[in-house]
Amino acid sequence: MNQALSDYLPILIFLSIAIGLSVAVIIIPFLTKKIRSDEEKNSPYECGFEAVGNVRNKFNVQFYLVAILFIIFDLEIALLFPWALSLRDIGFEGFWSMMIFLVILTIGFIYEWRRGALDWR
Repeated sequence: MNQALSDYLPILIFLSIAIGLSVAVIIIPFLTKKIRSDEEKNSPYECGFEAVGNVRNKFNVQFYLVAILFIIFDLEIALLFPWALSLRDIGFEGFWSMMIFLVILTIGFIYEWRRGALDWR
């Protein structure tokens, strides 16, 4: 039991410091703030100009599709590096499972391409 506690002691110290600093960073601004609210401070501000029209404009769905595609292919690249490094250890089973993964991603990419998600209008 004593050995287990000594193994986890650095983790507990790290967690206590992290939690303590997080709480301090959240609480200190509330203790030190000076409440000086006025009309100028509460007015809407955008690039030095007064807001014109509705500030809650809807975005085109295509922005979100492109962002999702970027995240998917970014994660694909992040998964390919460790796979390539451990290819000798995982053998043919790991190779073919990654090929299935890449085929599924390629099919999804072709589907998005055919649907016109990459055509900017």
